[in-house]
Amino acid sequence: MNKPSASMQHPELLPLSPRDLDSSLDPFGHLLSTRVDLSSGERPKRTAADYRALWKTAIHQQILLLRMEKENQRLEASRDELHIRKMKLNYQEVGQCSKDAQALWERKLTAPGRTTVPQDKEAMYHALCQGIPKGRRGEVWLLFSHQHRLHHRLPQRQHAPDTHYHDLLKQLTAQQHAILVDLGRTFPTHQYFSAQLGAGQLSLYNLLKAYSLLDTEVGYCQGISFVAGVLLLHMSEEQAFDMLKFLMYDLGIRRQFRPDMVSLQVQMYQLSRLLHDYHRDLYNHFEEYEICPSLYAAPWFLTLFASQFPLGFVSRIFDFVFAQGTEVIFKVALCLLRSHEGEIVECDTFESIVDYLKITLPNLTQTQMEETIVKAMEMDISKQLHAYEVEYQVLQDEMIEAGPLPDDCDRLDKLEKTNAQLKKQNMDLLEKLQAARQKIQTLETSVESLLSRESKMKHMIRTLEQERTGYQKTIERMRSCLPPDTLTDVEMTHIKTGPNGKAKTAAKKP
Repeated sequence: MNKPSASMQHPELLPLSPRDLDSSLDPFGHLLSTRVDLSSGERPKRTAADYRALWKTAIHQQILLLRMEKENQRLEASRDELHIRKMKLNYQEVGQCSKDAQALWERKLTAPGRTTVPQDKEAMYHALCQGIPKGRRGEVWLLFSHQHRLHHRLPQRQHAPDTHYHDLLKQLTAQQHAILVDLGRTFPTHQYFSAQLGAGQLSLYNLLKAYSLLDTEVGYCQGISFVAGVLLLHMSEEQAFDMLKFLMYDLGIRRQFRPDMVSLQVQMYQLSRLLHDYHRDLYNHFEEYEICPSLYAAPWFLTLFASQFPLGFVSRIFDFVFAQGTEVIFKVALCLLRSHEGEIVECDTFESIVDYLKITLPNLTQTQMEETIVKAMEMDISKQLHAYEVEYQVLQDEMIEAGPLPDDCDRLDKLEKTNAQLKKQNMDLLEKLQAARQKIQTLETSVESLLSRESKMKHMIRTLEQERTGYQKTIERMRSCLPPDTLTDVEMTHIKTGPNGKAKTAAKKP
């Protein structure tokens, strides 16, 4: 409104009356045969045809001026739209989209019947793996949503309420305060959403307000704002509203936003089981420090990684979520934890592990983001997820069949009886321990006595061996003293030991 209009910028194009028209600018100037002569004061003589030609010229110029004004406004609006679109898509893409892939998506997005004729799912997924042009990402998401609805028919009771977006904007919501509080927390560093109550925040508010009125069971929950923000960066408000309904109802993400959050509990159990089966060391490390998946993975599932990770990485995850559903979240989470397993295991405190998972891990390099996406595309864990979900349901049914818990009095009596039994068992164990200690002491005394006797016997043996050696030396010395000829006549004495232990002598004559 502060800009001057085209009529003010070009006053010469707006004659106020036929009398003020300059003949040099008038293509019908030859019709004016005479003009006012200021010196003589004579008035020109004009016919009715002259006046009609003059007014026709003025009207024609006014029409041209209005057209020019509308064209300028359209160009300015287009220029603003391009600026806003450039601002929205101001993020670094993960993986480059080749020219062949761009041409392929161009054909798919312009093909007749693309929203009514089912296409080959494998071909669509193969094209998705080759990359998506950043500027056409919103259109590709819309195409995937149409194809999903052609292949999968939801039961009527699971359909989203059929209420127009603009009709919802005319109503009031009870979630207004919560939505306004979270506007500044949603992508606070992104230029499109950073301006307080700017175009981005106003669009986000409209989208969240409309959904809170549409889905009264969920209303508004923290985390939805990030999902809605990613959608708004790639499409208009009304298209983003349709895609939000598709994610919530058709892909079933709204289950994890319900007040009981049962679906989120199932997902945390499934992730824990995946770690147990695929990465046992990391699972044991988390168990040692009591790190449950809800401490770090709940924001990943509630916001589809949008609250902590780079926007280009998040957009690529959204690509595969539209193609494969929520299974992609598990695959990306598993790949992220596996690629950082060494650093996580090195953290030796509860606080350091949580800080690493929430602060350090999301700061991925471009190479790490590309490797994570490639590894996630190669995984197939659909059977395991289904088995773990059934397993969780069985465990819950067993807990329900166990019956309700007794009241407080019964519980107290039961605890007292258990305590008395434990005390009795403890006393019995103490008595057994004392008896065992006494027996050990007696055995130790016996061992010491035996060792002492053994030492004495060894000493006696050494003494006897010394005496024997001395006797042998004496005998040899005495033999050496006798003459050789008398040795044959000497009666040899042999000492033999009898059965009574006494020595007896026997004389032997030659």
